[in-house]
Amino acid sequence: MSQVEIVEVGPRDGFQPIGPFIPTARKLDIIGGCVAAGLRRIEAGAFVGAAAVPQMADAQEILAGTAALPGVDPQMLVPNPRHARRAIQAGAQHLCYVISVSDAHNANNVRRSVRESVADFTELLPDLQGIALRMNIATAFDCPFEGRVDEAATMALVGQLVALRAEAEYCLCDTTGRADPAHVAALFAACAAAFPQVRKWAFHGHDTYGLGLANVQAAYGAGVRVFDAAIAGLGGCPFAPGATGNVATEDVVWMFERMGVQTGVDLEKLLPVALGAAALPGGMPGGRVREALAAARPAAAQ
Repeated sequence: MSQVEIVEVGPRDGFQPIGPFIPTARKLDIIGGCVAAGLRRIEAGAFVGAAAVPQMADAQEILAGTAALPGVDPQMLVPNPRHARRAIQAGAQHLCYVISVSDAHNANNVRRSVRESVADFTELLPDLQGIALRMNIATAFDCPFEGRVDEAATMALVGQLVALRAEAEYCLCDTTGRADPAHVAALFAACAAAFPQVRKWAFHGHDTYGLGLANVQAAYGAGVRVFDAAIAGLGGCPFAPGATGNVATEDVVWMFERMGVQTGVDLEKLLPVALGAAALPGGMPGGRVREALAAARPAAAQ
């Protein structure tokens, strides 16, 4: 039977656009619920400037808190060498380093050109010995400022990074949610053919235009087996105007399990966690499975 790995990015990508600060204990409670439901790799937070993303100000406390959760692999997002070193000093063993294909988005996101970000990453490499690394290729399909991104530009950036760290996991990100299944399938197929030395590809999708699950399925068909998703469909990039929530974890789990693809996630245990996350003040939940299952429960009990 086929199997996929779902990376729960709700505690980072899902929480970061929420205005009211979510108490650290509440964040850890949600992370704990995700782990209890079978999710193991959790993007628990981001080491970024607190002024830029106030919701991530407690990243160090969150990372420390995950140590009490058995079997969890806390992945921490970092945008530059300074914050990467902060994360490593705090004990992070799994980093997600993000660089955009689009100069406009990279400048808006990290205040650097793409060339400068690649140079920064090159300078950081000696500090990454023994650290598990995910490379997030943001705006791999579409940019909120420049529109559809040329496939050659995405592959050029991936090529530069693969030459530096081929053993990293490479994630193509639909930052705006404007990708379509044909585009997703074609780009992953082209990257897999061009970079056979990359052992693991991942897909990060948003559901802004209702194509989140379709794009996940397209990536799966192209051979991808690692998928980012956010509990309750929360999320959206504060630096990508118009981008809304991630594809919902519960939707991805439901789809794959119906297809006979193992996820390792217990949907019955995940549902109350998703319902709680959807009720967070200031959140904008998405997805369909959570409400469908919740609505079916009273009828089943009658």
